[in-house]
Amino acid sequence: MRQGSLDWRCAAVFAALLLAPAQGVRAQGGERPAAQATPSPAAMGEYRRKLEEYTSARRKYEAEADAYWSSVADKRRLRHAKHRNNQEIGPGDYVLTQPPVYSGPPKPIDPSAPIEEAPPRKYVPVVTDFLRAAAKEFNFVPQQPRSEIEYKRAYVKVASAAGLTRDQVVRIYAFESGGDGAYDVQAGLEQPKPGAQAISTALGYNQLLATNSVELMAEKGNQFIKSLSGKAAALPEEARAALQRKIALLKSMVAFCRSVPDSWSEHDRLANTPKGLAVHALNLDVDIGPLLQTQKLLDSAVFARSQGYGAVLSAAELEMMNLTGDGNGLDIIRMPSALRERVPTSNFFQPGGYERNPIAGRSKVVAKLIAATNAVMDQESKLQGAKELAALFPN
Repeated sequence: MRQGSLDWRCAAVFAALLLAPAQGVRAQGGERPAAQATPSPAAMGEYRRKLEEYTSARRKYEAEADAYWSSVADKRRLRHAKHRNNQEIGPGDYVLTQPPVYSGPPKPIDPSAPIEEAPPRKYVPVVTDFLRAAAKEFNFVPQQPRSEIEYKRAYVKVASAAGLTRDQVVRIYAFESGGDGAYDVQAGLEQPKPGAQAISTALGYNQLLATNSVELMAEKGNQFIKSLSGKAAALPEEARAALQRKIALLKSMVAFCRSVPDSWSEHDRLANTPKGLAVHALNLDVDIGPLLQTQKLLDSAVFARSQGYGAVLSAAELEMMNLTGDGNGLDIIRMPSALRERVPTSNFFQPGGYERNPIAGRSKVVAKLIAATNAVMDQESKLQGAKELAALFPN
């Protein structure tokens, strides 16, 4: 059950916000908090006065925010109903004001509370972890490409056969991987810098999360097996036997991914287990990885067609579906150009997702969000990796 993910080109920013150590959190795990001098009655009185001011301002803001986001959700439901009934969508079907922003006093620090230490940053698994899990959990070693161009060639073959265009594939690759990313590029590790750390499990040309991999295997596993079986039938005996062994392992992974109900939350739970990390290693395999990376884009295109949208999606439009989810993305795509200049991006997010998405907030309106996406695609399509990918497409 596919939903919008945060493995967009700005995943690094989103994950940094999510994984940054929390400030002002009490020490955990039985550690003794640092000693704190007893505050004076005057200091405590000042603290209580500031706390009351903060609490009052925060309550007022939260009431405004709740009303705003409730209106966004109500209008979204009405728009979806209108789309189903082929009714015209107008300005009144959107919230045309920006979300309220808290501008009151900051929360004061309790002078009587112990000094607190930030918890350690959460570890994010990396490629070596995926490979180790694959070997241990399924006795699977991905067939990694001998060169980057070999993987690109396999990816283009799969994507072209699926009906994706050169423009879609190249510009999204440029946007997601930075224009020159390798097949094993991971969010946060795009540049080899000392001390660099992964910020999410987003992996490969289209930055699939481990949850994406589990979900795709659960929903499209039989399709992948059929594709590989057809490929095996045309191979010489030794190569065919090797691919058939890989297919047998793939079947066991598909069974694991289908061991829970088809929902994003259940697939996310599996993705964070050793077996789930092993499934994510499939992206590194030159036979299976291109199928996964392609399917992530293809699902959005298929959804748009199933909803009666027959035009070929631009790369930026596909990114809107990836960013906000297929339903909200299609809602954006169907919007008349004149409305895009007026409609706030907040109409297509849940409040938590909007707060974690600095690009949506900074863009303010849909037209600027799409323009910013296209600008990045334009720039990063000029890099060598994107040029190599484009050159592999048939003329």
